[in-house]
Amino acid sequence: MADVSHSRGTRGDLSGHPDVPEMRERYARMLGGRDMTAMAGPVFLVGLFCALSPWIIHFTGSQPALATHNLIMGVALTVLALGFTFAPARMVGLSAAMCAMGVWMIIAPWIVGSGPDEGVIWSNAIIGGLTFLLGLACAGAAVRSGRRSVNRAV
Repeated sequence: MADVSHSRGTRGDLSGHPDVPEMRERYARMLGGRDMTAMAGPVFLVGLFCALSPWIIHFTGSQPALATHNLIMGVALTVLALGFTFAPARMVGLSAAMCAMGVWMIIAPWIVGSGPDEGVIWSNAIIGGLTFLLGLACAGAAVRSGRRSVNRAV
């Protein structure tokens, strides 16, 4: 039988392997999205509260259009959070969309709602403000991870 082991001095040293640069780049790409993954939990919780807020604050009967709106926006935020978890590199561009969603959530009671009461306004303002701030944090994390990958390439 032929000796197929490639002993080049020390055993287990892969520094001379031709795939090492590619493996290091893949590993750096995976670690580059960890900041986005850390933001997924708070985004998921805000989206969950947004989706359930019509039943928590009890405005499903008085404002069905706004209740449907909050349900849809909450589901969209939870889907974004899942995207930040499972594909952070692909979701970087949508972090700015979260800022727009936050602003929309703040003004939605006056546009979508029919004579909103104070509880609905405060609920949507808090949800919108948190969404806007989390969108800024995700955008900042995306910028930082982009700088790190540029610095590694140089």
